[in-house]
Amino acid sequence: MERELPDGLSADRLPAHVAIIMDGNGRWAKKRVLNRVKGHEKGAGAVRTVVESCTKFGIPYLTLYAFSTENWQRPKKEVDALMGLLTRFLRNERKQLQKNGVRLTAIGELHRLPEEVRRELDLAMAETKDNTRLTLCLALSYGSRSELVEMVQRISGEVKVGHIEAADVDEKMVSQFLFTRDFPDPDLVIRTSGEMRLSNFLLWQCAYSEIFFTETLWPDFGESEFASILKDFQERERRFGKVLQP
Repeated sequence: MERELPDGLSADRLPAHVAIIMDGNGRWAKKRVLNRVKGHEKGAGAVRTVVESCTKFGIPYLTLYAFSTENWQRPKKEVDALMGLLTRFLRNERKQLQKNGVRLTAIGELHRLPEEVRRELDLAMAETKDNTRLTLCLALSYGSRSELVEMVQRISGEVKVGHIEAADVDEKMVSQFLFTRDFPDPDLVIRTSGEMRLSNFLLWQCAYSEIFFTETLWPDFGESEFASILKDFQERERRFGKVLQP
């Protein structure tokens, strides 16, 4: 399927992997004197927009920070509402993901999710597993520090039983023991709402990502701003610690 690129975007300089910290749902609702859950509901529309944009532009990987390990500390009523919204999103979007050639996957401590969420997630992943147009990864009950701890535990376990020599542990091996072992590292990380931090998101993987912060609250994030950020990305020089030759 041909790409549909906005003016000013070059197909050969698009990021292969975009990761987004979707922030600002609660503030969006507060500004409108609405319940925070209404902000999360509105934010689901921005998810659809970005997924559709990635399929149109030809970006092969998109990771969305949907629910962090720290988010479990929010009020139970809000957590329950978020889990219900996630369940409905997975159930309602499954056919559209399939239609658009999107493969759904997820990373994080998925065992902590409610049974109903896991069931809908498993169904959506199974139904879309052969799609190749876009891989959409949801970071659910995800925290980069806990991911790194699990990586250390798994590698040390392999060393202990003699499957790996400690001297053979290198960056490539570490990456293979992370949740994201099947994806390239993000080329571009976007955070909405004006906050300027990574909030325990893909800390190892984002070592050389280009990072873009926008004041826009997530529910208001749309395709035109996404395209503008991609244009900014294409204008940056990615040196990866090297000096570019003149």
